[in-house]
Amino acid sequence: MSKILVIDDQKGIRNTLKDVLEYESHEVSLAENGPQGLQLFEAEKHEVVLCDIKMPDMDGMEVLGRILAINPDVPVIMISGHGNIDTAVEAIKKGAYDFIEKPLDLNRLLVCIRNAVEKKELVTETRVLKKQVSKTYEMVGQSDAINKVKAMIDKVAPTDARVLITGSNGTGKELIARALHEKSPRAAMPFIEVNCAAIPSELIESELFGHEKGAFTSAIKQRKGKFEQADGGTIFLDEIGDMSLSAQAKVLRALQENIISRVGSDKDIRVDVRVLAATNKNLQDEIKKGTFREDLYHRLSVILIHAPALNDRLDDIPLLAEYFLKKICDELKCPPKQLDQQAIIELQSINWTGNIREFRNVMERLIILCTDTITAEDVKTYARPNI
Repeated sequence: MSKILVIDDQKGIRNTLKDVLEYESHEVSLAENGPQGLQLFEAEKHEVVLCDIKMPDMDGMEVLGRILAINPDVPVIMISGHGNIDTAVEAIKKGAYDFIEKPLDLNRLLVCIRNAVEKKELVTETRVLKKQVSKTYEMVGQSDAINKVKAMIDKVAPTDARVLITGSNGTGKELIARALHEKSPRAAMPFIEVNCAAIPSELIESELFGHEKGAFTSAIKQRKGKFEQADGGTIFLDEIGDMSLSAQAKVLRALQENIISRVGSDKDIRVDVRVLAATNKNLQDEIKKGTFREDLYHRLSVILIHAPALNDRLDDIPLLAEYFLKKICDELKCPPKQLDQQAIIELQSINWTGNIREFRNVMERLIILCTDTITAEDVKTYARPNI
């Protein structure tokens, strides 16, 4: 099970807790005072700490602070025979997981420990998953063009400012949106992506705002839309230039008032959503054509970030090639491969109209069709195959 550290100056309490916790299959370390407890905590890994508040040598609150300074993820349950509401509140404010009065209710204590362990495991798992997600959506490159984008992300991400991301297809607009979310205070909340170009115009409003049962023929039950699903987090409206004018009007209201209404309902629903949008179109031209609302454009474009084309960041090709070589070989479970220098030069000479998406496809083709070392001749043969 879990390893638990018990810090208490009363020998009877220590031994009782040891017997009970070991009976529940936990491994237990005992300390009779604060300094000894801190020494054990630093020397060994513990999942949970039980700490008495009133000890003669070192106050339990001080022990709590030092433990959390060493490892803020470890749940510390404070126990005391002299506690009151003020003491409990103070302990929780200082970072304690919970506060339990003596004489201890052992059933409550065991439930508290189980919940604390589950929370710690969840925090650890979430941190690992976030690292994996960040790596999956890593922005690779050190060119001036991509460094400007990274610098803009670092400035804008901590805010709730709306961002309009522009750029050609395949330049990584979604990566920019995800980076903005992951580096924001909303990172632990949902990131909901909507491809406006992939949803029929007659369904886009239902997709974004949800619908009530019976709102239209196929609406057999109530459904939450993407805005409600993203509440507290971020919604990414990809290819927003393809959104219908009627849906644009509702999005504008959501941005202005933080209020939406489901299709078939006149009930207002308040949402707290950060809106990021992207397009490969020139929205100024779309405004002139009458296919995009100018007021919505100004609401969305508080911050403008342009995703540079691969042809504008050819210096990044060596890093991108190395990144995709490893990533694709891992995915295909094939032996590692490498590019010789002339092959990299050859890749830099190509006109990448499909940007990063096209580059990744070419790298996968080269990995599948070539030997362990990919040469310039391989690039000439397979990068632009005859169709």
